[in-house]
Amino acid sequence: MYYLQFLLSNLGRKKARTILTVLSIMIAFLLFGLLRSLAAAFDQGAEIAGEDRLVSINKISLIQPLPESYLPKVNALEGVDKATSANWFGGYYQDPKNQFPQFPVIAEDYFEIYKEMITLPDEQMQAWKKNRIGVVIGKALVERFKWKIGDRIPLMGMFPREGGSTTWEFVVEGIYEAKSKSADTSAMLIHYDYFDEARQYGKGDLGWLIIRVKDPKQSVQVAAAVDALFANSPAETKTSSEKDFAKSFAKQFGDIGLITTLILGAVFFTMLLVAGNTMAQSFRERIPELAILKTLGFSDLAVMIMVLAEAILISLIGGLAGLFLAKFFIGGAAESLAATLPGLNLSNAMMLFGVGLMFLFGLLTGIIPALQGLQLNIVAALRRR
Repeated sequence: MYYLQFLLSNLGRKKARTILTVLSIMIAFLLFGLLRSLAAAFDQGAEIAGEDRLVSINKISLIQPLPESYLPKVNALEGVDKATSANWFGGYYQDPKNQFPQFPVIAEDYFEIYKEMITLPDEQMQAWKKNRIGVVIGKALVERFKWKIGDRIPLMGMFPREGGSTTWEFVVEGIYEAKSKSADTSAMLIHYDYFDEARQYGKGDLGWLIIRVKDPKQSVQVAAAVDALFANSPAETKTSSEKDFAKSFAKQFGDIGLITTLILGAVFFTMLLVAGNTMAQSFRERIPELAILKTLGFSDLAVMIMVLAEAILISLIGGLAGLFLAKFFIGGAAESLAATLPGLNLSNAMMLFGVGLMFLFGLLTGIIPALQGLQLNIVAALRRR
């Protein structure tokens, strides 16, 4: 307790300098929390995707469609347990800001492939299948828009309907929930048959194929067989694991992980220089006092530890403030960004990593003054008074 009071009194010696240093470190760790959470959200799909599922897209680009005739051919391949399709609808509710994922799918096939991740009550599935304009929505959409079963939902779609209108109306027939913590419940699922018949152009086109293999160990062979089946066709395919598909989809926005790492590297390098200079200046001002401590019986090691502890304490105060501020901001933004970044969250593991980084940051900024304190000559230091 005595040593802690001593450290706190030292921090209060130059209050303005201490506050500015703490604020600088707080901003650095605020950026750390925000940027690393953003990168983790973009990578989440790659981390949670099952290796037993493959995704087949047009070899040219994800935005290029595949013919509907490909689906039964893939289902007939050896090693394929089940194959289905999905399309991107690209609509919004009332305001362009209210965007969320909507996928025209084949009802039972889609839930069969993702049965370990999401679930829908059987009576709701049957009601959905009977209503051509029916949709099922994830629980996150219920919480976001307060929708309920029976509500009519108008969407402005990316695809115009027959006649040119871009307004689509759907009826909520079911609410699916997650069976796994990693499942996304922020999507709306639409009947593909209705979507295909009602849209003005692109009839018979699929966005991508989702393939579940019988044996995950045979995923490479199945992927090769799918691509070989459509080789030299007008719409060649590129088949990969769902994990690789999620990664490539996220990287359309850029390599988020690399970008955030470079930004944080520059921020922390700058802060290392600033905080290190502050600690060195503080040490130089207190050289005579540290010499007196040694005269009173404090060992060289004790003086070194006190100087090092001061640097770590400053780092912890600023760093923890920055991380908790980042968690507050992320918590506030998570709902509005649920459509595009459903996994946006500052995890406990990332918080612990941040605390470890604070200790390392404190050690690096305080190590040189601490070593100088260890080697401090009492006579020479007292002469500087």
